[in-house]
This record gives sequence, C-alpha cells and structure tokens, in this order.
Amino acid sequence: MPSAELPLAELVAWGRAFGAALTAPAFIAIRGELGAGKTTLVQAICDGLGVTGEVTSPTYALVHEYGSPRGTVHHLDLYRLRDASQLAQLGWEDLLRGGTIVLVEWPERAEGALPAERRELSLAHLAAQPDRRRLTWTA
Repeated sequence: MPSAELPLAELVAWGRAFGAALTAPAFIAIRGELGAGKTTLVQAICDGLGVTGEVTSPTYALVHEYGSPRGTVHHLDLYRLRDASQLAQLGWEDLLRGGTIVLVEWPERAEGALPAERRELSLAHLAAQPDRRRLTWTA
C-alpha cells in the first residue's frame, strides 16, 4: 500500500485531488486514531468533489448528506456505535445500494459489514513530527 508523510496543507491537497478523481459509486473507509485528521481529510475530499456547503463531523448525527455536481455524498462517523449490529438504524443497506459516494470514519465499528469493493485510507500521528500525518491508502 502506498504511503506518505504529509504536513496538514499537503494532506488537504491530497484529499482534494483524491476527491476530484472519485466517481460514484464509491465506498471509502477512513481509519485513524482520535485527532488524526479524518474529518479534515473528508472535508478536503468533499471540496474536491465540489461540495459547496459546510462539511462537519457527524459524530452525534452519525450521517451527513451533501450534494455535489457528481452526485450525493454520504459522510458517516461510526465512532459512537458499539458494533456492526447497529448499522441497520442508519439505513446501511440503502447506503450501500444507493450508487453514491460514501465516506466512513471509524469503519472498524462496521467490520463484517463493509463492502468488499472499497478504498481504504489510514491516518496516523507521527510522534516526532506532530504537524505531520502518515497517510496510507489502497490504490
């Protein structure tokens, strides 16, 4: 899997370029510890997709929906779920069949229910360089 160690500005630029290249349907699993920059990366991806409204963390709402010139974007934050058994209340099956772009933070809460066709992004803090993140992705 490719990886890069990026300062925040370059992470945002990477996310914009990634978003600009995305086409629906797409499922993107975004992993990383608290504060790693998952929501920042989602905001950059949405910017690249042409989302013009404010993109915020759906930590309490669990799901946000955004319009873009290339279709609907669903942004999920599964941090508050215990496990995949709680996905039905979010309309999980409909999201997977909807032909949209789905960006999921904390996908490990949905293990066993994640679609086989997905892209994985992972962010990690760099202890010696707190202003940088290690980004790993599947091609």
